[in-house]
Amino acid sequence: MSSQDLSLAAKLINGGVAGLVGVTCVFPIDLAKTRLQNQHGRDTYKGMMDCLMKTARLEGFFGMYRGAAVNLTLVTPEKAIKLAANDFFRHLLMEDRMQRNLKMEMLAGCGAGMCQVVVTCPMEMLKIQLQDAGRLAGHPQGSASAPPSSRSYTTGSASTHKRPSATLIAWELLRTQGLAGLYKGLGATLLRDIPFSIIYFPLFANLNNPGVSESTGKASFAHSFVSGCAAGSVAAVAVTPLDVLKTRIQTLKKGLGEDSYSGTADCARKLWTREGPAALMKGAGCRALVIAPLFGIAQGVYFIGIGERVLQWLE
Repeated sequence: MSSQDLSLAAKLINGGVAGLVGVTCVFPIDLAKTRLQNQHGRDTYKGMMDCLMKTARLEGFFGMYRGAAVNLTLVTPEKAIKLAANDFFRHLLMEDRMQRNLKMEMLAGCGAGMCQVVVTCPMEMLKIQLQDAGRLAGHPQGSASAPPSSRSYTTGSASTHKRPSATLIAWELLRTQGLAGLYKGLGATLLRDIPFSIIYFPLFANLNNPGVSESTGKASFAHSFVSGCAAGSVAAVAVTPLDVLKTRIQTLKKGLGEDSYSGTADCARKLWTREGPAALMKGAGCRALVIAPLFGIAQGVYFIGIGERVLQWLE
């Protein structure tokens, strides 16, 4: 195995391990974010803590992990692609990696964001349906306006509401809409992930670089973790409006009186006119609390070099 192959394999392992650890730690907050972004007004949840307490009380502890299986299954290839692609584009675009070049760093981040969406879009499409099911269980549903494919995986009223499964939702989407069903909201996902990566990766690199040791070529875990948290928080809040649009578009089942959307522009227009500009920042705090430790852990694991150690152990 060449050193380049070894390096790529290590990056993939690092990204996968980081994703698994990060998602397990922050998933309940991500669930709260999805439910807050989907509710119209403040009729169900008053905020993140209210959402988490009501979810735990009504659905139990594991109710806060609805959709976690989908994330844990797909977050490994997603994070691996994101981190490895950014590293690949940085090598490709920057001759001297020690020389800071903001334009090239932003371009590398853009490439990483475009690559990861292949996994991110279907992963979040399935995750959102599972996360939002608990909110809809106690909410009158406006099935008259929902397309048939969005109602096929649950039956009955709220009182007889059956928990959907990711496998059933995926199968019904493939059966009724083909592969395009799993990629609903692809445009909104790209609009969110590309700016996120453009902001996150250059910011992280510039925050992390002062802590890089000349002898090892790496920063300490603590420095990488803090740099990842800071860069992740800034990028997460900056693209929250796009995340709200993506969440609304990808949510198939709607509550009574909740809008359906024909696309990103239609969603933005209805959200702005009917709920006000503040609605575009719904879940911003939750999103920052999710992304900060998620990317802090990711960068910490990535720079510790767990992948390299695993590969050395396997030799």
